[in-house]
Amino acid sequence: MSFLLPKTVTQETALQLQKEGLLNAPQLRVVNCALLEDFDSTVLTVLLAWQKKAQADGHSLSVEQAPEKLKVLANVYGVSALLGL
Repeated sequence: MSFLLPKTVTQETALQLQKEGLLNAPQLRVVNCALLEDFDSTVLTVLLAWQKKAQADGHSLSVEQAPEKLKVLANVYGVSALLGL
């Protein structure tokens, strides 16, 4: 199952988004970031929570079409490798 992140992921929307992804965790394999434009570092929290759940369930989660800003943020926070960015 692929999950398409919305255009905006900020502190105000991250918790609900994280919960939504965790509810679908058994099927979640790919996170598509093609629409992602307006976001802050909380998007990393969401992705890391999903990645942790995927690993606990014995499968991997891949992040596709990550914008450059997301890659830079992941690098700054030291989580690029964890997210495959």
